[in-house]
Amino acid sequence: MKQPLNQKLNIAIVAGGDSSEAGVSLRSARGLYSFIDKEKYNLYIVTIIGKEWFVEMQHTTSLHDTEKYPVDKNDFSFTRGGVKTVFDFAYITIHGTPGENGILQGYFELLSIPYSCCGVLAAALTFDKFACNQYLKGFGVKVAESLVLRKGQGISGREVAEKTGFPCFIKPSVGGSSFGVTKVKSEEQVQPAIEKAFAEGDEVMIEAFVEGVEITCGIYKTAEKTVAFPITEVVSENEFFDYDAKYNGQVQEITPARISDALTKRVQQLTAAIYNILNCKGIVRIDYIISAGEVINLLEVNTTPGMTATSFIPQQIRAAGLDIKEVMTDIIENEFSKA
Repeated sequence: MKQPLNQKLNIAIVAGGDSSEAGVSLRSARGLYSFIDKEKYNLYIVTIIGKEWFVEMQHTTSLHDTEKYPVDKNDFSFTRGGVKTVFDFAYITIHGTPGENGILQGYFELLSIPYSCCGVLAAALTFDKFACNQYLKGFGVKVAESLVLRKGQGISGREVAEKTGFPCFIKPSVGGSSFGVTKVKSEEQVQPAIEKAFAEGDEVMIEAFVEGVEITCGIYKTAEKTVAFPITEVVSENEFFDYDAKYNGQVQEITPARISDALTKRVQQLTAAIYNILNCKGIVRIDYIISAGEVINLLEVNTTPGMTATSFIPQQIRAAGLDIKEVMTDIIENEFSKA
């Protein structure tokens, strides 16, 4: 798709969603709004909450008031003061449904509107942690032992002890990893943890605990290059990297990670390989545990990673000595370099 000549593109930063991470998504949208080059693009934040899609803009007569303009889903546009604005590109930053699981990607495919992240298949697969990890296991990627429960299915604490041992993690298999996660240490904690995870979605993943150093690596590709960012080491003050650790500062995030150059290179190479296996697009962040003997264990693949000012990806971009504005331009322009 070619970019219109001598015309600023209308970029929709699509945020919100229908999961518990909607608030985080809106913070990512504000981060992206500050990162993307406003001299090159017209930027708008499109909020999607259920069936309500809208653009919120400053009122024409008051600097202190804002007004919501509904988005026409027929062509992904909005009208303000009789002037219709059609979006040329969507930067999806919804952490959860419908922006991380392929639904919104399918909508944009139908309208032939380019967007920032993975396509329908890759988004749907990576959204389901259990399915994604089992798929990648077939390519030789090391993952922890795990099992999945769906609505209506149950398991006893004794069975969990036999299948994954304790401690283990019980969490939603679909969606983000900030809500509904419990580190379970005994049979008595299993059922409450399953109920908590099911409150966030229809699938629950029970995953064996892997002792080691948690790290995360961001990456993006364009037609011309592959850019793997410096790795971040995650040292949570809590028992694991939960919501408070992520967003309330109860964590040390060390970039670059305190690992050898050789191990860093191995992690970056594996990250690039996973990116290619899944046919990813845009910026992706992949989380790992480094266990004894420098074994790299996959935790999960994040295809719409957080983009607040303090999120991992902006940190890694800064550590790489790159300009985040130029990285965002790379992501956008790559979609218009295609025939």
